[in-house]
Amino acid sequence: MSLRRQPSEERLLAFAAGTLSFPEAVVVAAHLSLRPATRPWAELGAAVGGVLLDDQAPETLSPQARQEIMARLDAVELEVEPRPASADPVLPAPLDQFALGPWRWLGPGVHVRDVLGTRQGDCRVILLRIASGQSAPRHTHGGVELTCVIDGAYATEDGVFSRGDFEEADPSVTHQPKVVSKEPCLCVAALDGQILLPGRLGKLLAPFVRL
Repeated sequence: MSLRRQPSEERLLAFAAGTLSFPEAVVVAAHLSLRPATRPWAELGAAVGGVLLDDQAPETLSPQARQEIMARLDAVELEVEPRPASADPVLPAPLDQFALGPWRWLGPGVHVRDVLGTRQGDCRVILLRIASGQSAPRHTHGGVELTCVIDGAYATEDGVFSRGDFEEADPSVTHQPKVVSKEPCLCVAALDGQILLPGRLGKLLAPFVRL
């Protein structure tokens, strides 16, 4: 999968249609709040979806349809937890509704914390903070990884990602993001499964490098 600075058109269309997984939608929403220029793509997707919906023949709902819809809404509401008033003010607005777990050490200069209430299956949202000049472990992915930069900047073989930039990666991508900004780099990411460390050393370190 090629790397971009904004979500792919397919992912934006899925976001507009409401078919993205909950964790992925949180990260896309964070990107849209930091990069308003991307919003027309999402709005176009919503408009296209509305036209397609209008063209569909109406169908009679089953007697259980209302109960199923209300149950899904209740499930989403249970996933959302309010953040404390003292939470970090630099986070984009879509993250304001979630409580945050404690920072956990992942490696020299690398810390991670969970965005609580966002898990759907094996997919969840995390915040990743890497100190200036430090690198994340070189890794590939067990599933899709969506990352949005909140502050600072990091570089991979594909260039520099700075505030508001969005990266899509999957098992075909192996990279080692290195922070190139003077300040720490803070990112929000949706992870499906665990990151995978290549080589024999990676297998030895895997139990200690878990997101």
